[in-house]
Amino acid sequence: MPRIAIVKKEKCKGGVDCPYICISACPVNRSGKECIRIEEKTKKVIIDEELCIGCGICPKKCPYEAIEIIKLPEELNKPPIHRYGRNGFHLYNLPIPIFGKVVGIVGRNGIGKTTAMKILAGMMKPNLGTEKDASYKEMIDFFKGTEAQIFFEKLNDGKIKIAYKPQAVDLISRQFEGKVKDLLKKSDEKKMLKEIAEKLEIANILDNDIKEVSGGELQRIAIAATVLKKANFYVFDEPTSYLDIKQRIKISKFIKEMANEETAIMVVEHDLIILDYMADLIHIVYGKEGCYGIVSLPKSVKNGINVYLEGYLKEENMRFRDKPIKFLAKPPAESRKDLILSSWSNISKKLGNFEIKSEKGSIKRPEVLGIVGENGIGKTTFVKILAGVLKPDSGKVDKEVKVSYKPQYINTESEEIVANVLHDAITKYEIQLIRPLEIKPLLTKKINQLSGGELQRVAIAEALSRDAELFLLDEPSAYLDVEQRLTVSKVIREIVEAKQASCLVVDHDLLFIDYLSERLLVFDGIPAKKGTAKGPFSMQEGMNLFLTDLNITMRRDVETLRPRINKPGSQMDTKQKGEGKLYYV
Repeated sequence: MPRIAIVKKEKCKGGVDCPYICISACPVNRSGKECIRIEEKTKKVIIDEELCIGCGICPKKCPYEAIEIIKLPEELNKPPIHRYGRNGFHLYNLPIPIFGKVVGIVGRNGIGKTTAMKILAGMMKPNLGTEKDASYKEMIDFFKGTEAQIFFEKLNDGKIKIAYKPQAVDLISRQFEGKVKDLLKKSDEKKMLKEIAEKLEIANILDNDIKEVSGGELQRIAIAATVLKKANFYVFDEPTSYLDIKQRIKISKFIKEMANEETAIMVVEHDLIILDYMADLIHIVYGKEGCYGIVSLPKSVKNGINVYLEGYLKEENMRFRDKPIKFLAKPPAESRKDLILSSWSNISKKLGNFEIKSEKGSIKRPEVLGIVGENGIGKTTFVKILAGVLKPDSGKVDKEVKVSYKPQYINTESEEIVANVLHDAITKYEIQLIRPLEIKPLLTKKINQLSGGELQRVAIAEALSRDAELFLLDEPSAYLDVEQRLTVSKVIREIVEAKQASCLVVDHDLLFIDYLSERLLVFDGIPAKKGTAKGPFSMQEGMNLFLTDLNITMRRDVETLRPRINKPGSQMDTKQKGEGKLYYV
């Protein structure tokens, strides 16, 4: 059985506070051969995969969890497409673009999706597991007899021109100075700036300074800059982060309409409802985060997402998750809990030209209340009023309760060590928070060294570990992959039940809200001008109200019971609208 040895260089202490225990424990080394040795420059260890017998002793002995010895599926008899140095991350196979189709990519963070995108986009040269970059001729030979061979032949002949939208759109405002239109003019090879700006609803911010625009606006600017380039292969890495659900649906339609016989589209996306709505085919990327990733064969979008939720690839005979992810057959029943934790009545608050109002409402103990609505419509302001961060101009929040608040934007500049920040979580909630959120590897890092997803998990753990009766979580799914989002859902539910507390969750991922919430608070109005909080409603009533505004209907998948958006004008869409049942059937 093939195996790979991974040494996580950032964790290996190189002899400092560790007398190379792995070397002395290795049976191959003790027999006189050099399976594990010390690299001269870095003083870190190197493992010879040819000599490694896969005994599993060194990973157990390493006190810093820096070593992984991994047995790969027997069918994986080819070398990797790319390897990040000796004993580094391995990527196997590549997703293949298809002209006239939107090809989606789904998988966990840290498993090679962005690496695969960058290779296809020509931004990164693969090395085929060697020490040097591969030429296009070598890539063509490597993929002989497959669709990938044709793709790399066309790429080599200059027949494919690529435009790539990166994942980290927040870097744009740090790397570019000036007005939005100045940035977009540099990309406008099609001379369609005005038309694209109107379609993406950024025409009114073209004269704004790039450093003053919001995250959602930056995302649409990045998409505009990508599609304004003359290309026939467009790659979008997480195009919906920072966007509200209405914007996500509009962007999905926009991207889907780009695919034609002369144009191929590839998308990495963690919002499964949106990926299902946007893509025609998908590749599943599975493996072990930070160690290796394997790209599956393409599947129809419906079957592919169902297979991903099941965690088992039949064709490859590969199980990549212990348990399938399951959904409820019908919406959760209206909470019967009689105990009111907190309530509010006729709240009103003006912030500059913006005004928020609310109807009378309450939250029960214990329950999870989902909050949905467009960006800039007052959701975060409402949460801050309940948290006591802001005082209402009129109306009141009845019954003061202990509140724990996780804001939408988390401080990334702190040099505090994670273990210090999460002291309460470590001592009291090791099983409920630290383990499921996979925080143990982060404990010795500083807050400013964490990635977006790592920072989000730490912030959620900190908020849920506090002594509180009401937890307020603003966009907890941001930066998290699909599996992390569903893990966070379970963690929130368990903490709420254990503490007999309640939780308000603001989010734009409808699958996450559907999976987590018992009732729903719906916001409507005009972004940046006025917003009204309505409810709470039962999930059925609340989603019906929300989907009416979006002009979409949703059904349950027959196999997995996950929510899916109906194709506009389809028989099911028409039927549900006629019956006034836009959500669930």
